[in-house]
Amino acid sequence: MNQICVWREKAGLTQSQLAELCGWERGQSRISNYEIGLRTPSITECRIIVDAICSAGVDCSLDDVFPPEQVKRAG
Repeated sequence: MNQICVWREKAGLTQSQLAELCGWERGQSRISNYEIGLRTPSITECRIIVDAICSAGVDCSLDDVFPPEQVKRAG
């Protein structure tokens, strides 16, 4: 599960404000769908979201906002 909501709130942004920073006109529903897992952003969209959050003054990385899935190893 992504952490968009957590990092967006740390930046003090609404979904609409984040969408605007991403350059997505009327993109509030897009952000909402990403946050609740109805849609999965592409890697390009992930980078745009992280850059937008960083531009709001919060230092985060791609792995912070989109943590890698933990792979279970046979053992």
